[in-house]
Amino acid sequence: MRRFSWFNATSLTFGFVFLYVPILLLIIYSFNDSKLVTVWGGFSTKWYGELMQNDAMLSAAWVTLQVAFFSATIAAVLGTMAAMVLVRSGRFKGRTLFSGMVYAPLVMPEVITGLSLLLLFISLDIGRGMFTVILAHTTFAMCYVAVVVSSRLVTFDRSLEEAALDLGASPLDAFFSVTLPIIAPAVIAGWLLAFTLSLDDLVIASFNTGPGATTLPIKIYSAVRLGVSPEINALSTILIAIVSVGVIVASLMDKRMAKTRG
Repeated sequence: MRRFSWFNATSLTFGFVFLYVPILLLIIYSFNDSKLVTVWGGFSTKWYGELMQNDAMLSAAWVTLQVAFFSATIAAVLGTMAAMVLVRSGRFKGRTLFSGMVYAPLVMPEVITGLSLLLLFISLDIGRGMFTVILAHTTFAMCYVAVVVSSRLVTFDRSLEEAALDLGASPLDAFFSVTLPIIAPAVIAGWLLAFTLSLDDLVIASFNTGPGATTLPIKIYSAVRLGVSPEINALSTILIAIVSVGVIVASLMDKRMAKTRG
């Protein structure tokens, strides 16, 4: 068994400091009474109240949640279908091209993806707005869902489906009654990943957004260009809290499911 050396401890400490000290400072300065984010003026929660009255920021947050929900849901459906084709259909004509098209957004620079989608929408004379942002986010998020679901389907015991078919179930009934419940954790994981990627995206959304469809990352980026305000710190702290709660809940659910299986 390898000993935990001082070098490993020091490296781990510096790594955590590098990752989490900036986040900790952001949280602390979100309670700063001063309007100058680098000058401590005393403890105050007034910027959270200011944030709750900022209609533009709240509107951008609502748009972001809608875009993330719809794009993640569509990406989960299409990604699961693509994974089924890649894993279950064997070799067919055009398989290499199909798999390449599914996985291309994984390695494609976001600038290229955003620009190509913008040119597509312009050529089709589709007005840019929330609809185009949802389509754009679905395009790049679908491949992540396909990867996650494919990894689960590879280890799937197909004898369970065959038993359902032998008992008189149709292929569609077997999928919804047997396959989907078993691969549901992978589908949910893919949905959560797609939802997170949509929430975080700035580049692709900036190419394909339009009037009334400003997402939160775009709004924050536009505000930061004029200087970081305490409201941005407060908003970031709220997002960090939401993510932290989600991680804790997921960990507790995973432990509970592990105990149940054990």
